[in-house]
Amino acid sequence: MVDSGVSRLAGLRKAAGYTQVTFAAAFVREAARLCIDASVSVRQLRRWEGESPPPLPHPGQQAVLEAMFGLPLAEMGFDVPPHRRSTVERIGDDGEVKRRAFVTGSGVIAAATMLPEQHGPRVGASEVAALRARLVDLYAVDHRSGGIPAKARAQQLEQQITRVLNSSVYTSRIGRDLQTMLCEIACHRAWFGYDGGPLQEARAACMEAMTAAQLIDSPLLQVRALNTLSLLSVEAGRTWEAASAVESAYGLARRAGAGPTVHLVISLREASAATHAGDLPGARRALSRAVSYQGRAGTDTDVPRWARFAGPVEVDYATAAYYAREAQPARAVPFLRSAVAGLGGGYTRNTAWYRARLAQTLLDTSEVEEACHEMAGVLDACGGVSSDRLRRRLRSFGEAAVRLDAAPARDVIERIRETTRGESG
Repeated sequence: MVDSGVSRLAGLRKAAGYTQVTFAAAFVREAARLCIDASVSVRQLRRWEGESPPPLPHPGQQAVLEAMFGLPLAEMGFDVPPHRRSTVERIGDDGEVKRRAFVTGSGVIAAATMLPEQHGPRVGASEVAALRARLVDLYAVDHRSGGIPAKARAQQLEQQITRVLNSSVYTSRIGRDLQTMLCEIACHRAWFGYDGGPLQEARAACMEAMTAAQLIDSPLLQVRALNTLSLLSVEAGRTWEAASAVESAYGLARRAGAGPTVHLVISLREASAATHAGDLPGARRALSRAVSYQGRAGTDTDVPRWARFAGPVEVDYATAAYYAREAQPARAVPFLRSAVAGLGGGYTRNTAWYRARLAQTLLDTSEVEEACHEMAGVLDACGGVSSDRLRRRLRSFGEAAVRLDAAPARDVIERIRETTRGESG
């Protein structure tokens, strides 16, 4: 006879969408993520769910189970001794909102969250995984469609996670995961604002991301936010601020033990800041560092997702920007061609950016017909991309082509007008 406590564990597992086999696999993944030496076999899971009383999980298994389901082990139907029992303690009593925290004798769970007086829904690892999958999908939306639609999705996800934090029951580890995702979304919104505007909102999101990263003590997310701040500062003409953001990012990356790829991203931001400031020797030094970091990127074992875009394509693009600033557009062209050729599938927005820059640079070298051919390709492909920065590049090309008053450019000029008509920049 299986008592109600044992059936509670099975019910939790099924409610989370696991079979016994998939739960055992998910348990191993969660233990690895938590850096806990623990596992469970299907046979052992069957004993937990089918015996009365069930055998007690060891402390490592307890920590993983509590993280996965977001509730103390005792509430899963196990007979837990007092020294390992999780309790819920009332910390505040204001008549409307109560502060609750899980506390265990072993120190596995330190605190939880602010909750209403009533019990809210339990949130564990499976719910966090579903939210994170939506967070990861923002990268694909941005690459495919641009920052404007990606920002709308980010705001929706941010609202949902905020509701979960405010009204659910979870362990401190789950709470930290949720807060980390909010920080990552703020980083996303800063980047999406850089791409899609307005820049004031992007800057506010960037500052929010840096504050959140400090609160959760994540140096790498601070680095990410500082990298975006550098871009925004360049866009606003605050090159001194861009250089300061880069220096701070380097310091945090060193203290965090970041690998070559993270340092590559920072060096690319350094090159951009120096190039726009007219510090061409500084830009050359930054590009040399970028080449060195890129050559060592293969040794990286754990590259943050936000840094994975960095590679030869971005180094070529930064080098082209340097030559353009040095008033040598002909030397920039081969680097831009290499950058465009190196972009893989799924980078629709970046391909349009880079081809538009190539078209502009070809125009600067008086290769009008070839420039218009490239721009026609951008116009053919960018219909599904919503990016303020791309619109500005299209308009800039159109204005330059009008000044040339060349016959091959007239059709492209009209297409640019049609594409950007009625859109504010």
